[in-house]
Amino acid sequence: MTAPLPGAGAAPAEGRGGAALEVLAPGPFATVQDGGRPGRAALGVGASGAADRASYGLANRLLANPEGAPAVEATLGGLELRARGDLWVAVTGAECAVTVGGRGGAMNTVLRLRDGERLRLGAPARGLRSYVAVRGGVAVRPVLGSCSTDVLAGLGPDPLAPGDLLPVGPPPAAAPVLDAAPAAPVGADSAELRVVLGPRDAWFAPEAVRALLGADFEVTVRSDRVGMRLAGPPLPRAVDGELPSEGMVPGALQVPPDGEPVLFLADHPVTGGYPVIAVVLSADLPAAAQARPGTRLRFRAVRP
Repeated sequence: MTAPLPGAGAAPAEGRGGAALEVLAPGPFATVQDGGRPGRAALGVGASGAADRASYGLANRLLANPEGAPAVEATLGGLELRARGDLWVAVTGAECAVTVGGRGGAMNTVLRLRDGERLRLGAPARGLRSYVAVRGGVAVRPVLGSCSTDVLAGLGPDPLAPGDLLPVGPPPAAAPVLDAAPAAPVGADSAELRVVLGPRDAWFAPEAVRALLGADFEVTVRSDRVGMRLAGPPLPRAVDGELPSEGMVPGALQVPPDGEPVLFLADHPVTGGYPVIAVVLSADLPAAAQARPGTRLRFRAVRP
Protein backbone atom coordinates (compact mmCIF):
# COMPACT_ATOMS: atom_id res chain seq x y z
CA MET A 1 0.00 0.00 0.00
CA THR A 2 1.42 3.39 -0.96
CA ALA A 3 1.90 6.22 1.49
CA PRO A 4 2.88 9.88 1.27
CA LEU A 5 6.56 10.74 1.43
CA PRO A 6 7.94 11.10 4.93
CA GLY A 7 7.23 14.68 5.91
CA ALA A 8 5.04 15.22 2.85
CA GLY A 9 1.71 15.52 4.59
CA ALA A 10 -1.68 14.98 3.02
CA ALA A 11 -2.76 16.16 -0.42
CA PRO A 12 -4.56 19.50 -0.39
CA ALA A 13 -8.31 19.00 -0.38
CA GLU A 14 -9.14 22.00 -2.54
CA GLY A 15 -9.29 21.64 -6.29
CA ARG A 16 -7.74 18.22 -6.91
CA GLY A 17 -9.83 15.59 -5.14
CA GLY A 18 -6.78 13.61 -4.01
CA ALA A 19 -4.85 13.84 -7.29
CA ALA A 20 -1.30 12.54 -6.96
CA LEU A 21 1.69 11.01 -8.71
CA GLU A 22 2.64 7.54 -7.51
CA VAL A 23 6.33 6.67 -7.80
CA LEU A 24 6.75 3.26 -9.41
CA ALA A 25 10.50 3.59 -10.07
CA PRO A 26 12.75 6.54 -9.18
CA GLY A 27 15.56 5.68 -11.57
CA PRO A 28 19.15 6.13 -10.32
CA PHE A 29 18.22 9.16 -8.20
CA ALA A 30 15.19 11.46 -8.05
CA THR A 31 14.12 14.18 -5.64
CA VAL A 32 11.52 16.89 -5.20
CA GLN A 33 12.95 20.34 -5.96
CA ASP A 34 11.65 23.89 -6.11
CA GLY A 35 13.15 27.38 -5.97
CA GLY A 36 15.08 26.53 -2.82
CA ARG A 37 15.70 28.20 0.55
CA PRO A 38 17.57 31.41 -0.23
CA GLY A 39 18.57 33.81 2.54
CA ARG A 40 19.13 31.26 5.31
CA ALA A 41 22.91 30.88 5.18
CA ALA A 42 23.21 32.65 8.55
CA LEU A 43 21.30 29.69 10.01
CA GLY A 44 23.70 27.24 8.37
CA VAL A 45 21.11 26.29 5.74
CA GLY A 46 21.99 26.42 2.04
CA ALA A 47 19.64 27.43 -0.75
CA SER A 48 19.37 24.00 -2.41
CA GLY A 49 16.61 23.90 -5.07
CA ALA A 50 16.67 22.70 -8.66
CA ALA A 51 20.21 22.16 -9.94
CA ASP A 52 19.32 23.27 -13.49
CA ARG A 53 17.14 26.29 -12.78
CA ALA A 54 16.56 27.01 -16.48
CA SER A 55 15.07 23.59 -17.33
CA TYR A 56 13.08 23.50 -14.08
CA GLY A 57 11.65 26.96 -14.73
CA LEU A 58 10.64 26.03 -18.27
CA ALA A 59 8.68 23.00 -17.03
CA ASN A 60 6.61 25.17 -14.71
CA ARG A 61 6.06 27.91 -17.28
CA LEU A 62 4.70 25.38 -19.77
CA LEU A 63 2.00 24.46 -17.25
CA ALA A 64 1.34 28.06 -16.07
CA ASN A 65 2.45 27.03 -12.58
CA PRO A 66 3.64 29.74 -10.21
CA GLU A 67 7.36 30.38 -10.21
CA GLY A 68 8.98 28.04 -7.69
CA ALA A 69 6.31 25.31 -7.81
CA PRO A 70 7.80 21.98 -6.64
CA ALA A 71 8.66 19.45 -9.36
CA VAL A 72 10.60 16.19 -9.67
CA GLU A 73 14.30 16.25 -10.60
CA ALA A 74 15.37 12.92 -12.14
CA THR A 75 19.04 11.99 -12.57
CA LEU A 76 19.91 9.88 -15.63
CA GLY A 77 16.28 9.02 -16.37
CA GLY A 78 14.61 5.77 -15.36
CA LEU A 79 11.78 7.59 -13.57
CA GLU A 80 8.32 5.97 -13.75
CA LEU A 81 5.22 7.63 -12.30
CA ARG A 82 1.52 6.66 -12.30
CA ALA A 83 -1.28 9.23 -12.28
CA ARG A 84 -3.88 9.25 -9.55
CA GLY A 85 -6.46 11.39 -11.30
CA ASP A 86 -6.25 13.21 -14.66
CA LEU A 87 -3.14 15.38 -14.76
CA TRP A 88 -1.15 17.64 -17.06
CA VAL A 89 2.64 17.30 -16.95
CA ALA A 90 5.75 18.59 -18.74
CA VAL A 91 9.21 17.06 -19.06
CA THR A 92 12.26 19.27 -19.65
CA GLY A 93 16.03 19.19 -19.17
CA ALA A 94 18.21 16.30 -20.31
CA GLU A 95 16.50 14.90 -23.41
CA CYS A 96 15.20 11.36 -23.01
CA ALA A 97 12.55 9.06 -24.44
CA VAL A 98 9.16 9.90 -22.90
CA THR A 99 6.15 7.58 -22.90
CA VAL A 100 2.70 8.51 -21.62
CA GLY A 101 0.30 5.62 -21.12
CA GLY A 102 2.39 3.58 -23.53
CA ARG A 103 2.24 6.31 -26.17
CA GLY A 104 5.21 8.31 -27.35
CA GLY A 105 5.54 11.71 -25.71
CA ALA A 106 7.82 14.66 -26.31
CA MET A 107 10.12 16.86 -24.28
CA ASN A 108 9.26 20.51 -23.62
CA THR A 109 5.55 20.02 -24.31
CA VAL A 110 2.31 19.92 -22.31
CA LEU A 111 1.32 16.26 -21.89
CA ARG A 112 -2.01 14.85 -20.70
CA LEU A 113 -1.64 12.01 -18.20
CA ARG A 114 -4.97 10.27 -17.62
CA ASP A 115 -5.93 8.56 -14.39
CA GLY A 116 -3.99 5.31 -14.04
CA GLU A 117 -1.60 6.02 -16.93
CA ARG A 118 2.16 5.79 -16.49
CA LEU A 119 4.77 8.36 -17.37
CA ARG A 120 8.19 6.86 -18.13
CA LEU A 121 11.53 8.56 -18.78
CA GLY A 122 14.31 6.73 -20.59
CA ALA A 123 18.00 7.33 -20.02
CA PRO A 124 19.19 10.58 -21.64
CA ALA A 125 21.80 10.30 -24.37
CA ARG A 126 23.47 13.42 -23.02
CA GLY A 127 22.95 15.69 -20.09
CA LEU A 128 22.24 14.52 -16.56
CA ARG A 129 19.03 15.90 -15.05
CA SER A 130 15.45 15.93 -16.35
CA TYR A 131 12.48 17.67 -14.73
CA VAL A 132 8.88 16.53 -14.44
CA ALA A 133 6.45 19.27 -13.47
CA VAL A 134 2.74 18.68 -12.88
CA ARG A 135 0.08 21.35 -13.21
CA GLY A 136 -0.65 22.45 -9.64
CA GLY A 137 2.81 21.48 -8.41
CA VAL A 138 3.95 18.65 -6.16
CA ALA A 139 2.30 19.48 -2.83
CA VAL A 140 4.66 18.03 -0.25
CA ARG A 141 5.03 19.79 3.11
CA PRO A 142 7.65 22.59 3.01
CA VAL A 143 10.58 22.70 5.43
CA LEU A 144 11.92 26.20 6.17
CA GLY A 145 9.79 27.54 3.34
CA SER A 146 10.86 25.07 0.65
CA CYS A 147 9.92 21.60 -0.57
CA SER A 148 13.43 20.92 -1.91
CA THR A 149 15.44 17.89 -0.89
CA ASP A 150 18.85 19.08 0.36
CA VAL A 151 21.02 15.97 0.32
CA LEU A 152 23.84 17.58 2.32
CA ALA A 153 21.72 19.10 5.10
CA GLY A 154 19.15 16.29 5.14
CA LEU A 155 16.26 18.74 4.83
CA GLY A 156 13.05 18.21 2.90
CA PRO A 157 11.50 14.94 1.72
CA ASP A 158 13.66 11.86 1.30
CA PRO A 159 14.87 10.97 -2.20
CA LEU A 160 12.05 9.27 -4.07
CA ALA A 161 11.48 5.53 -3.63
CA PRO A 162 8.99 3.04 -5.12
CA GLY A 163 5.58 3.43 -3.48
CA ASP A 164 5.95 7.11 -2.58
CA LEU A 165 2.86 9.18 -3.27
CA LEU A 166 3.32 12.80 -4.34
CA PRO A 167 0.15 14.83 -3.77
CA VAL A 168 -0.69 17.39 -6.47
CA GLY A 169 -1.83 20.88 -5.54
CA PRO A 170 -4.80 22.82 -6.95
CA PRO A 171 -4.36 24.03 -10.52
CA PRO A 172 -3.39 27.67 -10.96
CA ALA A 173 -5.94 30.15 -12.25
CA ALA A 174 -3.85 30.91 -15.34
CA ALA A 175 -4.06 28.53 -18.30
CA PRO A 176 -1.06 27.33 -20.32
CA VAL A 177 -0.53 29.46 -23.41
CA LEU A 178 1.76 27.10 -25.37
CA ASP A 179 1.57 23.42 -26.24
CA ALA A 180 5.33 23.26 -26.73
CA ALA A 181 8.34 25.50 -26.26
CA PRO A 182 11.48 25.66 -28.41
CA ALA A 183 14.43 24.75 -26.20
CA ALA A 184 18.07 24.15 -27.06
CA PRO A 185 19.34 20.68 -26.13
CA VAL A 186 21.11 20.52 -22.77
CA GLY A 187 24.27 18.57 -22.04
CA ALA A 188 27.24 17.97 -24.33
CA ASP A 189 30.59 16.21 -24.39
CA SER A 190 32.24 19.52 -23.46
CA ALA A 191 31.19 22.88 -22.05
CA GLU A 192 32.74 26.29 -21.50
CA LEU A 193 31.90 27.96 -18.20
CA ARG A 194 32.56 31.62 -17.49
CA VAL A 195 34.26 32.42 -14.18
CA VAL A 196 35.23 35.43 -12.13
CA LEU A 197 38.66 34.89 -10.56
CA GLY A 198 38.86 35.05 -6.78
CA PRO A 199 38.22 35.69 -4.07
CA ARG A 200 41.37 33.66 -3.18
CA ASP A 201 43.20 33.43 -6.51
CA ALA A 202 46.17 35.18 -4.86
CA TRP A 203 46.65 32.02 -2.78
CA PHE A 204 47.65 30.13 -5.93
CA ALA A 205 50.81 30.09 -8.03
CA PRO A 206 50.56 31.91 -11.38
CA GLU A 207 50.78 28.58 -13.20
CA ALA A 208 47.65 27.43 -11.34
CA VAL A 209 45.58 30.28 -12.78
CA ARG A 210 47.03 29.63 -16.24
CA ALA A 211 46.15 25.94 -15.94
CA LEU A 212 42.61 26.71 -14.77
CA LEU A 213 42.00 28.95 -17.78
CA GLY A 214 44.01 27.00 -20.34
CA ALA A 215 43.38 23.31 -19.74
CA ASP A 216 40.41 20.95 -19.90
CA PHE A 217 39.01 19.46 -16.69
CA GLU A 218 36.96 16.28 -16.66
CA VAL A 219 33.91 15.68 -14.48
CA THR A 220 34.55 12.57 -12.39
CA VAL A 221 32.15 10.03 -10.91
CA ARG A 222 32.69 11.70 -7.53
CA SER A 223 29.89 14.13 -8.29
CA ASP A 224 26.39 14.78 -6.96
CA ARG A 225 24.07 17.66 -6.12
CA VAL A 226 26.60 18.99 -3.59
CA GLY A 227 29.35 19.42 -6.16
CA MET A 228 31.57 17.70 -8.66
CA ARG A 229 35.22 16.73 -8.36
CA LEU A 230 37.18 17.66 -11.47
CA ALA A 231 40.21 15.83 -12.83
CA GLY A 232 42.87 17.85 -14.60
CA PRO A 233 46.20 19.56 -14.03
CA PRO A 234 46.82 20.25 -10.34
CA LEU A 235 46.41 23.83 -9.19
CA PRO A 236 49.41 24.48 -6.89
CA ARG A 237 49.25 27.05 -4.12
CA ALA A 238 51.56 29.94 -3.45
CA VAL A 239 50.41 30.31 0.17
CA ASP A 240 50.71 27.56 2.75
CA GLY A 241 48.24 26.94 5.56
CA GLU A 242 44.48 27.02 5.64
CA LEU A 243 41.83 29.69 5.77
CA PRO A 244 39.31 30.16 8.54
CA SER A 245 35.97 28.91 7.25
CA GLU A 246 34.26 31.45 5.03
CA GLY A 247 31.02 31.60 3.09
CA MET A 248 30.51 29.51 -0.04
CA VAL A 249 28.21 30.10 -3.00
CA PRO A 250 26.97 27.93 -5.88
CA GLY A 251 29.62 27.88 -8.59
CA ALA A 252 32.56 28.24 -6.21
CA LEU A 253 35.68 26.37 -7.41
CA GLN A 254 37.23 25.27 -4.14
CA VAL A 255 40.68 23.66 -4.26
CA PRO A 256 41.62 21.11 -1.56
CA PRO A 257 45.31 20.41 -0.80
CA ASP A 258 45.52 17.73 -3.54
CA GLY A 259 45.06 20.49 -6.13
CA GLU A 260 41.95 19.00 -7.82
CA PRO A 261 39.13 21.56 -7.82
CA VAL A 262 35.58 20.92 -6.65
CA LEU A 263 32.77 22.85 -8.35
CA PHE A 264 29.97 23.46 -5.84
CA LEU A 265 26.37 22.98 -7.02
CA ALA A 266 22.91 23.40 -5.48
CA ASP A 267 23.42 21.54 -2.17
CA HIS A 268 26.88 22.97 -1.43
CA PRO A 269 28.02 23.62 2.16
CA VAL A 270 27.46 27.17 3.35
CA THR A 271 31.05 27.52 4.60
CA GLY A 272 34.42 26.05 3.69
CA GLY A 273 38.08 26.36 4.64
CA TYR A 274 39.78 25.59 1.33
CA PRO A 275 40.56 28.60 -0.91
CA VAL A 276 38.26 29.40 -3.83
CA ILE A 277 40.23 30.20 -6.97
CA ALA A 278 37.22 31.32 -9.03
CA VAL A 279 33.42 31.33 -9.14
CA VAL A 280 31.29 30.21 -12.10
CA LEU A 281 28.70 32.77 -13.19
CA SER A 282 25.19 31.92 -12.03
CA ALA A 283 23.98 32.10 -15.65
CA ASP A 284 26.29 29.16 -16.49
CA LEU A 285 25.31 26.96 -13.55
CA PRO A 286 22.48 25.20 -15.47
CA ALA A 287 25.10 23.99 -17.98
CA ALA A 288 27.32 22.85 -15.11
CA ALA A 289 24.41 20.96 -13.54
CA GLN A 290 23.93 19.00 -16.79
CA ALA A 291 27.61 17.93 -17.01
CA ARG A 292 27.72 14.18 -16.46
CA PRO A 293 30.88 12.20 -15.58
CA GLY A 294 33.28 12.28 -18.51
CA THR A 295 32.24 15.76 -19.66
CA ARG A 296 35.16 18.08 -20.38
CA LEU A 297 34.92 21.55 -18.87
CA ARG A 298 36.91 24.62 -19.87
CA PHE A 299 36.87 27.84 -17.84
CA ARG A 300 37.01 31.36 -19.29
CA ALA A 301 37.64 34.39 -17.10
CA VAL A 302 35.36 37.41 -17.40
CA ARG A 303 35.25 40.70 -15.54
CA PRO A 304 32.80 40.99 -12.65
